[in-house]
Amino acid sequence: MGNRRRVAERRKTSPAVIGGVIAVVVAGGGAGAYALFGGGAAADDGTRAADDKPKVKTGPLSATEVTETAQAFLTAWQSGKAARAAAVTDDPAAAKSLLTGYTKDAHIKDVALTAGTPEGDKVPFRARATVSYEDAEKPLTYSSALTVVRRQSDGKPLVDWHSAVVHPDLKDGDTLVTGEAGTPPVKALDRDGGELTAKKYASLGPVLDGLREKYGKKAGGKAGIELRVVRGKAAKAKDLSDKTLVELSEGTPGTVKTTLDPALQEAAEQQVAKKARSSVVLLRVSTGEILAAANASPGFNTAFQGSLAPGSTMKVITSSLLLEKGLAAADKKHPCPKYFTYGHWKFQNDDKFEIKNGTFKASFARSCNTAFISQAPKLKDDDLTKEAQQVFGLGLNNWAIGVPSFDGAVPVQSAAQMGASLIGQGGVRMNPLNMASVSATVKSGTFHQPYLVSPDVDGRKLAKASRTLPAGTLSQLRELMSYTAAYGTAAEAMAGVGGDAGAKTGSAEVDGQKKPNGWFTAYRGDLAAAGVVQQGGHGGSTAGPIVAALLKAGS
Repeated sequence: MGNRRRVAERRKTSPAVIGGVIAVVVAGGGAGAYALFGGGAAADDGTRAADDKPKVKTGPLSATEVTETAQAFLTAWQSGKAARAAAVTDDPAAAKSLLTGYTKDAHIKDVALTAGTPEGDKVPFRARATVSYEDAEKPLTYSSALTVVRRQSDGKPLVDWHSAVVHPDLKDGDTLVTGEAGTPPVKALDRDGGELTAKKYASLGPVLDGLREKYGKKAGGKAGIELRVVRGKAAKAKDLSDKTLVELSEGTPGTVKTTLDPALQEAAEQQVAKKARSSVVLLRVSTGEILAAANASPGFNTAFQGSLAPGSTMKVITSSLLLEKGLAAADKKHPCPKYFTYGHWKFQNDDKFEIKNGTFKASFARSCNTAFISQAPKLKDDDLTKEAQQVFGLGLNNWAIGVPSFDGAVPVQSAAQMGASLIGQGGVRMNPLNMASVSATVKSGTFHQPYLVSPDVDGRKLAKASRTLPAGTLSQLRELMSYTAAYGTAAEAMAGVGGDAGAKTGSAEVDGQKKPNGWFTAYRGDLAAAGVVQQGGHGGSTAGPIVAALLKAGS
């Protein structure tokens, strides 16, 4: 449900300085219209070149250009003049459509827009308004920002149009609508019958939205009246759910029970709060039940819907492939040179280390890249894809966990990209849910599709893997993960976890990032977990402590 905050009644005031810019109240449209002024009026000297053609202005925007462009846009929008405001943007058609809908479809009135201090070409602003539908009214307040750019054709400064200018929760193509909710609300319960709320568990906002979208009608609730974000095609393609911004009248919620454990969910929330950009998932190995899922940045459910290169945690799947094909054995010697060239790419290990006369188990435990890529010439392009799909249930786009999720992707690739895929780079993409499931499959011996809502609730079918690993391969795979947890790169994080445990660390390089994304996946007893810390560095020291703490908490 949308956050509701009361806003003090607006009062007419004399001109005031707002964020370093003078705001003058101008009558019109039933609401105050702020005229913004900077250091003076924009120059329009009509400069012309020798051939009498207008000179196109180039270069950085002046403070005056930024301020006056923002002034023109915000004043026109606030006054309800959608076409005039849209004309100040670089996409007038899209801007006019959304700004018109702001009043007509979203039923938002009495709009007051207060500009803050410009930061270069960016102007933050505060919006205060009223959502009014039939006999119900509620205040609406939020912060947004606009960016001013120079049009290349004539140098004119314009607002760089994106839907997020109107409201930060909007993606391009989304709309704002007020009316009877498309689906009734739901009351989500944990496995013990307690209510789950975003206020209590910050990470669950997107999860609760997803539960409502899927089970609102099935759970027997009655829709209320609300202002909501209705997702466009692009956002829906990314499995983003509609979002309630303001609830004008409450509906009657239906009830949906989840598999989340309240104590473990609280522990997960506490763990991700310690690391920026972190996400984690905890599963029950024997069933696939999701016991906890949390994100340090709760606006997007990276734990379920992230699509990130998993780095060396992918070596769990690659190892199962090499063991099955007889290209490696846990205790047999295996090459780990400093470098290996494949597909015209020269691959190397972290800090260019090598292991002379070492075993495959030693290479796995120390996460030797070349030990895996050196086997690429002996593999078919689709071998890794088949292993991921057939044994681990990944990349088939058929998981049905109860809310939107991404099932992982291991595309068929060739040459250097295929080699990179063996170590979790290239086109391979995963999230903590996927990698927790990988560890659970190793521990269980059988893929159990993770789920947040029991399939008994709605009779949906869970995804299945077409085969299991041979007993010898499975035994060796567990040996590799157990050795890594005790003596390898995961040892420090797993210290004190004890019991029948196994783990694998990972670091994934990302273009434009100074630090790699840190990954960690592990199991202990009937629990499996995985986490990622984006731009965190090595997985053992970043995601590792988060995962290990949850395994301990669940014991």
